[in-house]
Amino acid sequence: MSDDVSMPLSDCWNRIGVAGDKSCPKLEQHIHCRNCEVYAEAARRNLQRPVNEGYRDEWAARLREVQHDKATNDSAALVFRIGREWLAFPAAVVDAVAPLAAPHRVPHRASTALLGVVNVSGKLVPAISLAAMLGIDESGAMQASGRHTFARLVVVRWEGQVYALPAADLHGIVRYPARSIKAPAATINKGIERFLTGVLSHDAMHIGVLDAALMGHQMARLLR
Repeated sequence: MSDDVSMPLSDCWNRIGVAGDKSCPKLEQHIHCRNCEVYAEAARRNLQRPVNEGYRDEWAARLREVQHDKATNDSAALVFRIGREWLAFPAAVVDAVAPLAAPHRVPHRASTALLGVVNVSGKLVPAISLAAMLGIDESGAMQASGRHTFARLVVVRWEGQVYALPAADLHGIVRYPARSIKAPAATINKGIERFLTGVLSHDAMHIGVLDAALMGHQMARLLR
């Protein structure tokens, strides 16, 4: 066969091959044109054919274009509501979401943040009030329109210890670029601000992303 890649291709497969009238004598041996050496040679020549200057210029221009850095969703958090405040724990520390259960008080504990213990999947787990810890007013919270709201227990784990946190509403897991987190506004509740790594905007909500390490240490202190 000729090595002259500038010669026009003879697309016999479209005329007498499987895409044509199937009269090619080679079909009896090869069954399909893709198994034929003529088809393979045509493919080789097609890939080696010279390109025109316009093609080169077009790709040179594309490769010179500035590549815009697209934000990737490299973080995830579970979003829930306490009072009027939407908050989130990093998904890495969330163990589960459980039905709301009434806590059993722990004797000789004066802290308003330690509600007691609750049964989560057959195990007794400390129940912590984030409202008391963060100074959030739970009264007068607006109900979400267009859907039912259900109180839940957000179950988190820090350094091997599990905590159950009552939440008035649950939004679910949100994925977001870590760099999209903004600093808290100056008007934010100061009791919450020091426990946040920043604020995430999502679906018209401004969500305070909780600092898992700081929250974990604060909850551990309640058990001492």
